[in-house]
Amino acid sequence: MKHPLIALSAALLCAGAAHAQSSVQVTGLVDLYAGSMRYAGDPGQTSVVGSGGMTTSWFGFKGTEDLGGGLKAHFNLTSFLRTDTGQAGRFEGDSFFSRDANVGLSGGFGKLSLGRDLAPNFLPSVVANPFGDSFTFSPLVLHMNVPLGDPYASIWGGTTPSDTGWSNEVIYSTPNIGGLSANVHYQFGEVAGRSGKKNVGVNALYFNGPVTLTGFYERDQISNPSPNALLGRTQKDWMLGGAYDFSVAKAFVSYGQSSADGVDTKAKTAQVGASVPLGAGKVLASYAQTKLSNIDIARKTLTVGYDYQLSQRTDLYTLLMSDRITAQHSGNSIAAGIRHRF
Repeated sequence: MKHPLIALSAALLCAGAAHAQSSVQVTGLVDLYAGSMRYAGDPGQTSVVGSGGMTTSWFGFKGTEDLGGGLKAHFNLTSFLRTDTGQAGRFEGDSFFSRDANVGLSGGFGKLSLGRDLAPNFLPSVVANPFGDSFTFSPLVLHMNVPLGDPYASIWGGTTPSDTGWSNEVIYSTPNIGGLSANVHYQFGEVAGRSGKKNVGVNALYFNGPVTLTGFYERDQISNPSPNALLGRTQKDWMLGGAYDFSVAKAFVSYGQSSADGVDTKAKTAQVGASVPLGAGKVLASYAQTKLSNIDIARKTLTVGYDYQLSQRTDLYTLLMSDRITAQHSGNSIAAGIRHRF
């Protein structure tokens, strides 16, 4: 009996040592809201229980392994959810792991990852507006990323139609140097016998005390699961943004443009916002305006709300939004929701 016990003890010790060098985490976020929604162009109000008022709901697995000498391996497999119905993905036809499906290495050189990962436009748009990555209420995100075919703003194409995540991608991320970091993105077209279409882009982020500065540039030729195809045109998008925390309030501002080859029209988007601490939460406000040059069409969206922090992982929020597009029905929305991280 001693030999099997010794073998079992050794196996447990080895397993413990291996566990100390690596970790796998089940993680995610559930966000649900109830309200009355009407975006510009909608025929009327719709009473809803919706998913992702402040953040798109998701779940998945993340892990790292310490390889020694400062080198680490990492992976991410995460999926979006429509938690109001229990369906996977952000919309019909969205791939299961459309949020993350990547593996890579990090160390003193920075980080290199392969697979499906963030697009260059995502992080700059999130840090440059007070509503973060709200695809339901953030004016900046709505103007940039809500694609043609969305069940609400069906007449708006979005100014970055190649999606906020890219498939078949390589990302190199620099080390953080004095608060400054950058990411270089390349998405392969995967067409046999030739280089084919591809997406390329870069972004930069700078954090130093109360100051936040960011920007991105991308050249898009490929749609990533999204109903809004690029219709064979090369599209170029860029944005500069930032924020300053005055303690009593944090101010946000951004400006960007989008254009497509062979099309005279440019989309020009400006956004201002603020976050003001109040009690255990924050008052949030943001206004974005996008003008389409040469065709005299503009979209103007204002959202105000209050986000109350119940704990480190759970918050309650209430929001009001006004949405206007030239020559279309105006829209007003009101909602209240809860967001929980795990």
